[in-house]
Amino acid sequence: MLEHAPISKYDTSTIDLLKQLTLSGELKEINDDYLYWDKVKYKTKSIEPEQYWNAVKLSRSFNKQNILFGTYQFNFNVTDYILRLLHHFDLNIGGNLGSNVGITETDKNKFLISSIMEEAISSSQMEGANTTRKAAKEMIQKERKPKNKSEQMIMNNYATMKYIVQHKNDDLTPEKLLFIHRLIANNTLDSIEEEGKFRENNDIYVVNYSNSEIVHIPPKKEEIEVIMNDLCVFFNEEQKTFIHPIIKGIIIHFMIGWIHPFTDGNGRTARALFYWYMLKNGYWLTEYLTISTIIKDTKIQYEKAFLYSEIDQNDLTYFITYHIKTMEKAFIALKEYISRKQNEVIQAAKFVKIPNVNDRQAQILKILNEDSDRVLSSKEMENRFGISNFTARSDLNNLESLGFLEKIQVNKIKHNFIKAKQFNKILKSYKL
Repeated sequence: MLEHAPISKYDTSTIDLLKQLTLSGELKEINDDYLYWDKVKYKTKSIEPEQYWNAVKLSRSFNKQNILFGTYQFNFNVTDYILRLLHHFDLNIGGNLGSNVGITETDKNKFLISSIMEEAISSSQMEGANTTRKAAKEMIQKERKPKNKSEQMIMNNYATMKYIVQHKNDDLTPEKLLFIHRLIANNTLDSIEEEGKFRENNDIYVVNYSNSEIVHIPPKKEEIEVIMNDLCVFFNEEQKTFIHPIIKGIIIHFMIGWIHPFTDGNGRTARALFYWYMLKNGYWLTEYLTISTIIKDTKIQYEKAFLYSEIDQNDLTYFITYHIKTMEKAFIALKEYISRKQNEVIQAAKFVKIPNVNDRQAQILKILNEDSDRVLSSKEMENRFGISNFTARSDLNNLESLGFLEKIQVNKIKHNFIKAKQFNKILKSYKL
C-alpha cells in the first residue's frame, strides 16, 4: 500500500527552507520529476523529512489550478519540465507545417496503418489480451475473424481507432462515448448488455492484482451521469482559465480511469478518448504515436501515477508528468521506427530497378526474398499499403506475370500467392 504523506504545516521555517531549496536547484529537480512523499523523504539528510516535504508542498500550492467534475475537485501544476515538453510537442506533433520526423506524403498512409495497429494491440494487451504482436498484425492485415477474446479485443481496438480518425472533429457526447465503448467492448464482456452502457452498480473496485489490495473506489453509479456530462463539456469547450490541450487530453484520460463508468474496458476507452482529443485539437502526429506501447512497458509507473494523484489530494500533476514522459518516449520511438522503415525502403530500392515493378511491388519482392514461406493475399496487401482491392490484386498479378509469384487456390473463388520456384533465378537474371 502506498504510504500516506504527513499533513503539511507551513510556518516561517518552511518558507525559509523553500527559498533555500529553490536557490540550490533541489526543488526544481523534485518538481520536474514530481516526486511523492515516498521518494522525497529520502532526498534529505540534514533536514527532517516532514519539514522537507512541507517546503515541497508549499511550492506546489502557489500556482496550482483547480477543476471540478461533479462535486469532486482536482488540481494540477504546470512545472518547468511540463512546459518544456509542451513546447517541444507543439513544435513537433501539432500545427500545419508538418514535423521533423521525416514522414513523407507518400509514406503517411502506410505509417498510419502500422501505428494504429500497434496502438490497438498494446492497449488491448495491457487489459489482458494474450497474443503475439505478429499474430495480431496478421489477423488485422488479413481481416481474419478473431478466434478468441484476446483477438477480439485487439480487433475492437483497431476498429475504434479507425473510427476516431474518421470522426476526429466531432464533439464528445455521452451517446458517442457509449458508442465508443460499444466498439471497444464488442463480444468481450461477461454480459452483452454491458456493452455501451454505464455501470448500474457500485460493486466495482480498482484492485492491485499483485496483492489483491483495493486501491480505488470509483464514484457511485448515481453520480456517473453528472460527472460524465461535465467531462463532455470539458472535452468540447474552452475553460475560463486556459488549459493547454495536451494537459486537457491527459486529464480526460485520467478521469475515465478515475470515474470507472463501465464494468470493464475503462482503460481502453480512456486511451481512445485521449487519442481522439489530441486529433481534434490539431495534434495530427498523435495518429502515428503508439503511446500504449510505452504505457504497457511501464505499467507499474502508470498505475502509481494514478494512485499518487488520488492519494495526494487529487493532484493530477503526478499523472500528467508520467503521461508527458510517455509521449516523449513515444515520439522518440516513432522517429526510430521511421528511420528503420526508410532503411527498409532503401534496401528495397534495388527491386525497383526491375522493369515494370513499382514501389509497392518492390517491397513485396523484398518480403519474399527474406521470408520464402510467406503466403500473400490481396486483403493483406490492401491493409499493408492502404490501397484498394483492385490495386492489390493488380500488384500481385503483375508479379505473377513476371514469374516471381505462383497462385495457390484457397477455395473455388479465392486464391493466394507464394514465392515462385524460379524466384531466385529470375532475380539473378536482372543482375541487381
